[in-house]
Amino acid sequence: MSNSSSISHFLLLALADTRQLQLLHFCLLLGISLAALLGNGLIISAVACGHHLHTPMFFFLLNLALSDLGCICTTVPKAMHNSLWDTRHISYSGCAAQVMMLVFFISAEYFLLTIMCYDRYVSICKPLHYGTLLGSRACAHMAAAAWASGFLIALLHTANTFSLPLCHGNAVGQFFCEIPHILQLSCSKSYLREVGLLAASVCLEVICFLFIVFSYVQIFRAVLRIPSEQGRHKAFSTCLPHLAVVSLFVSTAVFAYLKPPSMSSSSLDVSITFLYSVVPPALNPLIYSLRNQELKDALRKLMTLYFQKD
Repeated sequence: MSNSSSISHFLLLALADTRQLQLLHFCLLLGISLAALLGNGLIISAVACGHHLHTPMFFFLLNLALSDLGCICTTVPKAMHNSLWDTRHISYSGCAAQVMMLVFFISAEYFLLTIMCYDRYVSICKPLHYGTLLGSRACAHMAAAAWASGFLIALLHTANTFSLPLCHGNAVGQFFCEIPHILQLSCSKSYLREVGLLAASVCLEVICFLFIVFSYVQIFRAVLRIPSEQGRHKAFSTCLPHLAVVSLFVSTAVFAYLKPPSMSSSSLDVSITFLYSVVPPALNPLIYSLRNQELKDALRKLMTLYFQKD
């Protein structure tokens, strides 16, 4: 019977059995990662270079783009490497780093989405207090709190998970190291401690989700009272992208961690995990840029300057 001290590496789940499908998965992951890198990179550049975008909403959007880049760079490169070279190995320390970074970026992203909801709530429901409640110092403090909270949660989960003795082999039933699948390898009842920590994290996420729901109820009530159709359209154009991103992110992540064991299967687990860890970083830039005219203008100006320079 082995334990965690004798495990030098883990075996990740192979996405395909045949060489042709492995190369197809590699190309798919490459396309998604390039789209995520390009889209989020353009948003970061546009917000950083466009002085008229130095507002709380775009400041938080820049932070969201950074967390998206972190998510995609944590899981996809190793999956691409394994698909291209037909391997499944990841070192013990690499697995721990992957868990740490993924939980960090996903937690920070969820807190940033909650803060962005608060930004929309203040902007629409309390516009006269917007400058006071969301000044530059307040925005910096909220963003720092989101990143610090994400780091603390990631540190606790990683330290707790990899302190458990592992005696059920080293095969992880996922294409990257994910906490629930590592817990299945544990042979100690102390894994309940990590389950309790996961439950506490879920409770915190539920509180954030309830805050988001309450805020959007107030937002939609305020928007529907706007007499101008143009004003309602502008308000919806800033709120609907955020609501779409939150819905996709929260629904898939919650289902991945809280689905009953009877519904668990390798194909379903991979599909759901793919939806909350890989798809959002690629889709978020598209969702935000399609509905936000200011961002589209900034991106168009940035691309124009780039091609003129060439």
